[in-house]
Amino acid sequence: MSNCERNKKILLELVKQPENSRCADCGAPEPDWACYKLGVFVCLNCSGIHRNLSSRVKSIRLDFWEDELVEFMKSAGNAKARALYEKAIPPFFYRPQENDCNVLREQWIRAKYQRMEFSGETKYPPLSYTTGFYEGILWKKGKNNMQFQKRKFILSEREFTLTYYNKQDSKGPKAVISIKDLNATFQPQKIGHPHGLQISYQGDDHIRNLYVYHEGSEEIVSWYNAIRAARYAYLKTAYPTGSNEELVPKITRNYLKEGYMEKTGPLQKEAFKKRWFILDSENRKLLYLRDKLDAEELGVLFIGTESNGYSIKACAPKHARGNKWKCGIRVETPERQFVFMCEQEREQREWLDALRKVLCQSMSPQDHTVEANMKYKK
Repeated sequence: MSNCERNKKILLELVKQPENSRCADCGAPEPDWACYKLGVFVCLNCSGIHRNLSSRVKSIRLDFWEDELVEFMKSAGNAKARALYEKAIPPFFYRPQENDCNVLREQWIRAKYQRMEFSGETKYPPLSYTTGFYEGILWKKGKNNMQFQKRKFILSEREFTLTYYNKQDSKGPKAVISIKDLNATFQPQKIGHPHGLQISYQGDDHIRNLYVYHEGSEEIVSWYNAIRAARYAYLKTAYPTGSNEELVPKITRNYLKEGYMEKTGPLQKEAFKKRWFILDSENRKLLYLRDKLDAEELGVLFIGTESNGYSIKACAPKHARGNKWKCGIRVETPERQFVFMCEQEREQREWLDALRKVLCQSMSPQDHTVEANMKYKK
């Protein structure tokens, strides 16, 4: 066996160890790359980020490894790096997963290895997203147009509010948003900007959406984590006995599925209309909007369980007008029946799988309260 083959065998054995079997940064399984400056095993996507940060990376399988580098990787590894670089991560700080957008993964890697934000040492000045107050300018999409304009935002953890102003010198705010029902999720493709962030909250009678971005990647991720910090503080107040294991998943959430479907009315004889749908599995809600960047939803469906009178089935509706798509889904609720049409069988299967996943989740006491208060809209 050649020296090159022996070193490759050693590396492949190292990456099979439980602590190294997932990417050190995003958790993707079976990492094929290593950053030999830091001693961590990473996936292809994260290796590209490390390379852009001037870290030294190699492919485990394709590159030549010198003996001293292999010895260093044997003495290092993901567990030791985690103990050093992830020593003191705030519970609210979002740890990206393999399917998260690039800006989240890049800033996570920069925060860990470049800025050493989680080393446990006291930071002065304190990290901006940990102070309980955040103020700055974000580009915000207009309510009735596609134009983005600069708007001043102020986040107050003490008051549990996010406030924004139409003009920087405005005497009064355009909106004061309660943190109570607020959600924030990165939506770069939908918004059309790599740093696009969707902020959703409960208005008087509709769920409302703000679409914002900042040109700076560190700044927009700091906004995101500042919002998460405020949400975490609110949840600790609202549920004082709740553990981090219970509360952290409730801070913010990514939607289970989004996309266009056609929808008909309650009689199933009305013309089908194309709508943008969002499945919020955490709140068991299926929202529909006229278009994907609308400021308000047109309606909301609550998805309960089969034992409570809900069902999800594939269907082929008859007598409906205007439907261009042929792959149907029928959602039965105790109040009425909804019919949606997908353009392709693949999309139909994805929607059915996502909806059934929510259907199979047991309902919490809060879910039963939401269900009782829901008013179904056409």
